[in-house]
Amino acid sequence: MRNLLLSFLTLTMALSGCLSVYKAEVQQGNVVTQEMIDKLKPGMTRNQVRFVLGTPLVTDTFHPDRWDYYYYLRPSNEKTVQTRRLTVFFENDSLLSVKNEMPLNTESKSPKG
Repeated sequence: MRNLLLSFLTLTMALSGCLSVYKAEVQQGNVVTQEMIDKLKPGMTRNQVRFVLGTPLVTDTFHPDRWDYYYYLRPSNEKTVQTRRLTVFFENDSLLSVKNEMPLNTESKSPKG
């Protein structure tokens, strides 16, 4: 009986490591670094901005002079998420201003659910 219990406990401990649930890292949107933002200068053309930042995630048909770059990262084993949003404004097809709504290293708590 003792050997059976010992075997059962050994088997249970060996299999418990195999039953862990893998959670994939979720990364969506545009990766925009501070170095990329520093390269932006007022008066740049849309093509120059696209070369520096890449294609924007959102181009609004109702606001053609505005590009939004969103980024979302949820690491696999953490309960926090990182969100970033950068908005670029144009006037007469040249860069007017840049609005960085979330600092690059800010973490926000994940929504409940």
